[in-house]
Amino acid sequence: MPEQRNAIVTGSSSGIGRAIAVEFGRLGWRVALGARRQDRLEETATEVRAAGGAPVVLPLDVQDDESIAEFFTASEASVGPVDVLGNNAGLPTPGWLHELPVDALRRDVTTNLLGPLLVSRLAIGSLRARGAGGDLVFITSDATRHPRPRMAAYTATKAGLEALAQSLALELEGTGIRATTVRVGPTISEFGFGWPMEEVEDLMSYWPRFGLQRHGGYLDPSAVARAVVTAVTTPPGVLLDTIEVQPEAPVGDAGPAAIIERSAE
Repeated sequence: MPEQRNAIVTGSSSGIGRAIAVEFGRLGWRVALGARRQDRLEETATEVRAAGGAPVVLPLDVQDDESIAEFFTASEASVGPVDVLGNNAGLPTPGWLHELPVDALRRDVTTNLLGPLLVSRLAIGSLRARGAGGDLVFITSDATRHPRPRMAAYTATKAGLEALAQSLALELEGTGIRATTVRVGPTISEFGFGWPMEEVEDLMSYWPRFGLQRHGGYLDPSAVARAVVTAVTTPPGVLLDTIEVQPEAPVGDAGPAAIIERSAE
């Protein structure tokens, strides 16, 4: 595998996406950063640069196919032909399915599933046209293994994203292009920070009856990023199909109450 590679990370303005970009920076890679919030992307770029990488900030709205096409073209023009794609952009809309607006459901499906599919389509086209090997990484959720009620659209789209990765892994056999799922448990990020506090409190008391959110442990985004780096730097000939990263329960953890307290901070 080449020492310096060209990477694209979607949803890299904060959280897991930012952490992935920074870890790629530590490898000395060129990294195209894509998201809607340009000011936050500039913050990511500063961290990537400090880590030793060469970042490029580009606008990206994964809900817009024209934005995706323009972003991908600009990425390859700026950092070079893509070698690694980190599909991280995603969002959740909590609520009872029958009460959620259609626009919210459409936004979840487009952001979490269709957007990654379209970005991957372009990356695969570039890699195959060059006869090059590469890595596609899909950030999913442990909701695919333990479905979360009142997050039906998010759960369904992340399950679909894992199915996409598995399908591509088969479709791309013999090409040198790998597709890896990194399945993530509760992580410190901006995920759900815009939810009303009463919604958070209700879910934190509701989910444990299904064996979900049993403790207040959270991953640092860097732990997920390191799993991604492991997948994409593994030598050719080995495919890490699915990596699941979970937080350990803190010693003396108070269960769901600890999560509510954290959310209120």
